[in-house]
Amino acid sequence: MLKHNTFFDGKVQSIGFERLGRRMTAGVIAPGEYHFDTSAPERMAVVSGELEAKVAGAWQTYPAGTSFEVAGKSGFDVRARAPAAYLCEFL
Repeated sequence: MLKHNTFFDGKVQSIGFERLGRRMTAGVIAPGEYHFDTSAPERMAVVSGELEAKVAGAWQTYPAGTSFEVAGKSGFDVRARAPAAYLCEFL
């Protein structure tokens, strides 16, 4: 079953689904800076465009084809200077 998620007045949207027993979301991020809290560990793969992410206090740039991981029960900031797409796996 698919689940549509909308955050930050529609500037971040995703579709949630399960594959091989693992929860995932595929989404898009409009230009801007956003903060997300995490309940479970996550792996964010940048599918298109580029994201800057602040994980554990340091900003780093992630172009398409790269990914970063975030611990559960924590959070991260993400910044997009142009529209970007991502795939988030809940680990």
